[in-house]
Amino acid sequence: MEENMDESQSQKGCKECCERCVGSLPWASLIATILLYMGVALFCGCGHEALSGTVTILQNYFEVIRAPGDTLDVFTIIDILKYIIYGLAAGFFVFGVLLLVEGFFTTGAIRDLYGEFKITACGRCLTAFLMFLAYLFFLVWLGVTAFTSLPVFMYFNVWSMCQNTSSVEGTNLCLDLRQFGAVTISEERKLCTQSEKFVKMCESNELDLTFHLFVCALAGAGAAVIAMVHFLMALAANWGYLKDASRMQKYEDIKSKEEQELHDIHSTRSKERLNAYT
Repeated sequence: MEENMDESQSQKGCKECCERCVGSLPWASLIATILLYMGVALFCGCGHEALSGTVTILQNYFEVIRAPGDTLDVFTIIDILKYIIYGLAAGFFVFGVLLLVEGFFTTGAIRDLYGEFKITACGRCLTAFLMFLAYLFFLVWLGVTAFTSLPVFMYFNVWSMCQNTSSVEGTNLCLDLRQFGAVTISEERKLCTQSEKFVKMCESNELDLTFHLFVCALAGAGAAVIAMVHFLMALAANWGYLKDASRMQKYEDIKSKEEQELHDIHSTRSKERLNAYT
């Protein structure tokens, strides 16, 4: 009988411990962090490979060569974009960790009234600063999403021309890189539908793979935008909770002080009555 009671108490204790652990997790920040990492990883990985595929297509089919020296050409711009991708991956990994840690501290402060994080001005200022950064990075990712849609649109046009070459047979359509700003106006880099290189490009896996990689990168940027919105909502709610908790703490301190003063007054009067009686 005693063994069964001990087992039931231990199971009850484990259940309460699990409920406490699950309840103390910052689910909103955790979900937003996972979504942010997935979006950044998808954008950075697919974007990097799509840029490499673009270099291969330009060199093999359009016969674009890298300019000598420090001349700013399309290949230099692609290299710069790759370095930007490296910076985004590293920066948002750190930023995601900061937001997740802030979520853990804030959730603990809200659920456990003894926490020091909620009553300090540093905690509220940190939450407000992270909220400002989240809004700023939300605008950044909106710009990245809009920028990523440009190569998706360009590759979609080329891919559509490859898919419809049979239906427009007899019509010679040409792709001129000068229209996309990939080369200077003085250079002529055309690829027409009736040329052998255009047919080879359409039959190769490079064009199809690069196009779909850019689509995946666009989806990753969109996921990062959604994650930033999720972080903004979570941080705004946390900041409001912290502000209310701080006001409640001040109210409790004033109430406790008044009760202590009343207790001291009653004690003093009792002593005076006792002294007068004696």
